[in-house]
Amino acid sequence: MAAIDTISDMLTRIRNACAVRHPTTQVPTTKMTRSIAKVLKDEGFIEDYKEVGEGIDKQLVISLKYKGKNRQPLITTLKRVSKPGLRVYSGSKDLPRVLGGIGIAIVSTSKGIMTDREARKQKVGGEVLCYIW
Repeated sequence: MAAIDTISDMLTRIRNACAVRHPTTQVPTTKMTRSIAKVLKDEGFIEDYKEVGEGIDKQLVISLKYKGKNRQPLITTLKRVSKPGLRVYSGSKDLPRVLGGIGIAIVSTSKGIMTDREARKQKVGGEVLCYIW
């Protein structure tokens, strides 16, 4: 059985749920998916997230956010940057600016998962996981 890339899986599930305007989506809970969900909530891309179930069946239920009466998803694009086959690392000075600061890059640093802005402020680099805008 091939190893599952939990981050790509999470991003795809969110992307698909936004495309059909579902109010929530579920992803398997890991430390990484929990941390990414926290960053998305702090940055205002999702409404909220909570854990349901227990043990190996633990799921993260993510409440998605929409704007306007046509319910346009707040998240327009989710792009995986660092993949299991090709890791992408960046120093604090070389961290990418997503859409000139409109979007965010989620970075895995030695101080935890954070946005590119936060990583620049704390002067830490790390693995660039994904871009969101």
